[in-house]
Amino acid sequence: MNAANPSLLQIRDLHIEGYYDDAWHPLVQGIDLTLARGEVLGLIGESGAGKSTLGLAAMGYTRDGCRITGGSIHFDGLDLRQCSAEALRKLRGLRIAYVAQSAAASFNPAQRLIDQHVETAVINGGMKRSEAEAQAVELYRVLRLPNPESIGQRYPHQVSGGQLQRAMTAMAMACQPDLIIFDEPTTALDVTTQIEVLAAIRDAVKRFGMAAIYITHDLAVVSQMADRIMVLRHGKRVEEAATRQMLQAPTQDYTKSLWAVRCFRTDPKGRPEQGGPLLEVRNASASYSQQPVLHDVSMRLYRGQTLAVIGESGSGKSTTARLITGLLQPSSGQVLFDGEVLPADYRRRSKAQLRSIQMIYQIPDTALNPRQRIVDIIGRPLAFYLGLKGKALRQRVAELLEMIELDPGKFMERLPSELSGGQKQRVCIARALAAEPQVIICDEVTSALDQLVAEGILKLLDRVQRQLGVSYLFITHDVATVRAIADEVVVMQRGKVVDAGARDVIFTPPHRDYTGLLFSSEPEMDPDWLDRILQQRASV
Repeated sequence: MNAANPSLLQIRDLHIEGYYDDAWHPLVQGIDLTLARGEVLGLIGESGAGKSTLGLAAMGYTRDGCRITGGSIHFDGLDLRQCSAEALRKLRGLRIAYVAQSAAASFNPAQRLIDQHVETAVINGGMKRSEAEAQAVELYRVLRLPNPESIGQRYPHQVSGGQLQRAMTAMAMACQPDLIIFDEPTTALDVTTQIEVLAAIRDAVKRFGMAAIYITHDLAVVSQMADRIMVLRHGKRVEEAATRQMLQAPTQDYTKSLWAVRCFRTDPKGRPEQGGPLLEVRNASASYSQQPVLHDVSMRLYRGQTLAVIGESGSGKSTTARLITGLLQPSSGQVLFDGEVLPADYRRRSKAQLRSIQMIYQIPDTALNPRQRIVDIIGRPLAFYLGLKGKALRQRVAELLEMIELDPGKFMERLPSELSGGQKQRVCIARALAAEPQVIICDEVTSALDQLVAEGILKLLDRVQRQLGVSYLFITHDVATVRAIADEVVVMQRGKVVDAGARDVIFTPPHRDYTGLLFSSEPEMDPDWLDRILQQRASV
């Protein structure tokens, strides 16, 4: 470390434990970490590796049920383990900021975005309200949020998941902190928006001399952002090196296995020779309040097939899912299941109709009741739809947990807060399977998972489909996921279907303009990729 680029953060021999199953268990085991001003360190590893726990510890913080049992954490000369609670509160948000993985679970749903953005800047940063609001608008513009002058007046539920994630990134940058911990900040973003956000984050870090810890499971993304990469597994450091060296020549077998994933491909399944679509959206339009969000949308899903719906944030993918499930009523058009028109409002649907279509939501943190045990969460649809109770219910919950590769003996009695993000999403999958539906709507079900676990989940879903004949409507912004699992593809933009067809047809050039833009935006494991793609688009 040279004098011109002094160490900002030093963590030495850090040990953190978590309490579950009536005992303390190691989460982080003897990790050392050094970060210089203006440097970006990438943390990668599978779900449960300790990435987020280590990132939060850099703020002198641990989640409920966790404790630091050894080691030191020094930030700009301050010993965070010895700081008072009041001193830490003043530090966080002002000099150290955190961008959480789940924006929807982090915002106050009763306050407008702008009010939450300016709070720290006004209270701890000494800004005037008008100055903080003007800065917020500029950050919204930099992060490519629509209508930057007015989007801050919306409530969190009035923007898409990707837009909310960008609003959180803007809020973290409000006081120009010395250190930002990015915990999967682009997970909820489509690939086209991700390019702009990655570029904005990288430029802001360089412009203001910020240091950053960038936590992600996406190797292609971390290769664009990080100066160095640290690989974690089971709370231990596997290896650490400069980004280019790590990409070109990882030394450990585990790291090499991370580099080798995402080769999974399903064999495409043709449409059934007999019978019509199992699920059909026919010429559907819809609005939020007076704002049109879907325009004459049509798509068909056949038995035993996977229909992937892809598009940028705000394109109408999740809104279409809400319409199918009866959570949003169309202003025109219909949803048909097995040839019969479904009531537009889910409250008017029969129990059989409700059971036939289940949904796995994008953000497990907001989809799971934090006060219920896993056995109760998965058991509820078993009791409601199948009438199971007692020993039979617990046995079926155990079978479903084994199906999604969670040990029933360890996980049945836990609360969601005692699970990693990937484990929570697997519980959501098990809950959907519990109803034994004919159609499962998968809304970004692998976006929060590391690549090893995501590949396992895709293989699991494929195996279940081939065993049970269940059909999937797979909503995603991940081009690689579409290429891996889709039989047919629908491309959406601004509430409209702009392209549709069989997977092999959609992925074979020449592409339609917007489809080609999506495919070219898929990140590559090349540190120069982001600069190259930005230069290409600037020259167009």
